[in-house]
This record gives sequence, C-alpha cells and structure tokens, in this order.
Amino acid sequence: MSALQRILLAEDSPRDAELVIEALQANNLANEVFHVRDGAEALDYLYRRGMFAGRSNGQPAVVLLDLKMPKVDGLEVLRQIKGDPALKLIPVVVMTSSREEQDVVNSYQLGVNAYVVKPVQFHEFVDAVRQVGAFWAVFNEPPPGSLRRFGGA
Repeated sequence: MSALQRILLAEDSPRDAELVIEALQANNLANEVFHVRDGAEALDYLYRRGMFAGRSNGQPAVVLLDLKMPKVDGLEVLRQIKGDPALKLIPVVVMTSSREEQDVVNSYQLGVNAYVVKPVQFHEFVDAVRQVGAFWAVFNEPPPGSLRRFGGA
C-alpha cells in the first residue's frame, strides 16, 4: 500500500475516541480518522446513507469497532459488515474493554480480523492503538482489487 488509508473509528466513549485519534495522529498512522459515535452511524457511513449519503470518498482501510455502543451494538455492526459482499473484505478490529469469553467467541464467529482488549493504563492504551493502526493502515496488504472496489484512497 503506497498511501496511508482512512480509518473508521466506531466508539461511543468520547475519552477513548480522543485517545485513539491522538495516538494515531501522533504516530502519523492515518491521513484521516473518521469517528462515529454509535453502531447506527457506523453502518450509515459504510452504506453512504443518512447524513453520509453524499460521501464520495472510498471505504476505510480498517474499522476500529467498540462492542458496547448505543443504537446498534458492535456485534451487529460486525455481523452486517461481514455478511455483505460489498463490505466483507474491510478489516474489522474490535477494540473493547470486554474480556467476556462470549464476546470474543461471537466476534470471531462473525469474522472479526482481530480482537483487542483496551488496556487500562494510558501508555499501554496508546501503544496498543499505535500497533493496531500501523499494522492495518500501513503494513497490511489488502486483497487484490479491494481498493478499487472500495473506492480507493
């Protein structure tokens, strides 16, 4: 991948969202981090509907997805992304505080690409975000043709 790609952050906690965005930007890991505050907004963004109907730029390189969100929870967002042929190749990384075994199992059964438990300590949280961002937005090689299919950079 020659250019850094956009990251979609679906996170209802303003504090966690701010930390993720700052960690990514501080490490120059994304040209753009687009933050949505609940699962309904995440789906509207990906499907270009509602307030995102006029969005012309392509799909994100990765979705960072919290599980415990209002309106539509993260597992349902994951279910819809991985169940849709037009979206299923977008990598989804669950970033959540949940260590519940059922959340981990359900996420992998639905096709999540990675499951990361948010560390409690600030420096560990920032380092985890940096590593996730670097891998998925910089180092990961998308499937051939996926950038064209998703609309490009």
